Amino acid sequence: MIDLRIVRDTPDIARTSQVARGADPAVVDRLVAADAARRVAVAAADELRAEQKAFGRTVGKATPAERPALLVRGKDLAASVDVAQATETVANAELLAAHKAIPNLISPEAPHGGEEDFVLIKHVGTPAEPDFPMLDHAELGEKLGAIDTVRGAKVSGARFYFLRGVGAQLQLAMLNLAISQALKHGFIPMIPPVLVKPESMDGTGFLGEHNDEVYHLPSDDLFLVGTSEVPMAAYHSGEILDLGDGPIRYAGWSSCFRREAGSYGKDTKGILRVHQFEKIEMFSYCRPEEAEAEHLTLLAMEEEMLGLMDVPYRVIDVAAGDLGTSAARKFDCEAWVPTQQAYRELTSTSNCTTFQARRLNVRYRDDDGKPQIAATLNGTLATTRWLVAILENHQQRDGSVKVPAALQPFMGGVEVMEPK
Repeated sequence: MIDLRIVRDTPDIARTSQVARGADPAVVDRLVAADAARRVAVAAADELRAEQKAFGRTVGKATPAERPALLVRGKDLAASVDVAQATETVANAELLAAHKAIPNLISPEAPHGGEEDFVLIKHVGTPAEPDFPMLDHAELGEKLGAIDTVRGAKVSGARFYFLRGVGAQLQLAMLNLAISQALKHGFIPMIPPVLVKPESMDGTGFLGEHNDEVYHLPSDDLFLVGTSEVPMAAYHSGEILDLGDGPIRYAGWSSCFRREAGSYGKDTKGILRVHQFEKIEMFSYCRPEEAEAEHLTLLAMEEEMLGLMDVPYRVIDVAAGDLGTSAARKFDCEAWVPTQQAYRELTSTSNCTTFQARRLNVRYRDDDGKPQIAATLNGTLATTRWLVAILENHQQRDGSVKVPAALQPFMGGVEVMEPK
């Protein structure tokens, strides 16, 4: 959640953020009204509780003759307190709902607009122009015996697949390299649970507008995560962290699950848009004043990994309307996919400022020892989708695919994946 003091003192900041996202600024007015109503309800209930407490002392000092009338007054006062407390409870619930309805405030540097209004930061590498007909990653995967979407659909349905042989090896190589890179930079590796409670999913901002993307197990009231960001954000919920030595950084390896609701007909071939995939996700806790620098650190990590994959890519500053609920600013790295003649997203890194930590009650102690809300950030270090860019950019005339040098040690020294 955003800082309520900002809405009280400078509501136009929140309204401007909503407009930049292409969202309804009226939700800010509803929060202002709910906050005011809640404060009135709390004050009224507090006043009646204080009156009831003082009245109790009066009854204790009353004479037998005075007591009956006072007891009647006491019952009336108790009923008034009950009504006031019920009003306070409703006001608290309405404030919480209004508060949660507002996404994070965008960074002043984030571009305004929708999905197509991103700002290009840079290009890295030059797309190759081979003199032979290129195969897409699905065709290459089939020839290599690496990707089997036909049997994936037979076993589990559309948008499922099997990685087999060199396909499974290539993914494991990539993910193991990512963990090695994370360790080299001081990240703590983590294999988190992929089923989480509603409060964990809600605390990270993945319910509400993203609800239709999430798999839910109603009989257990648990959710399958679409990213290990969720369990890693909730890992320290309700805790006070020691950030005296700088950010706390985790690298989570998990299976991820997404319903891909609303994507009917999009990227139906291959493994670009699927229901289940593997991912290494970076997650950082830091002081709010360190968040912008930490964001650039995570972006540098992503670029380092993409450099080791030896694929052309670009970095974009994502526009406000495409940020999602929790992010104040997001950078995407998009790799060149030759057969689509387009750049496609491989990584995202988001600065969520204090939005998630406030919902999850994750704090740290400042220099004066006073608890303050921490900042959280996340970023993709490797994921299944990367196989698309690796296969297509490193294919050769005969349908074989060169293995990036950085991955070869994790594949038993295999330099070229040959067609079957």
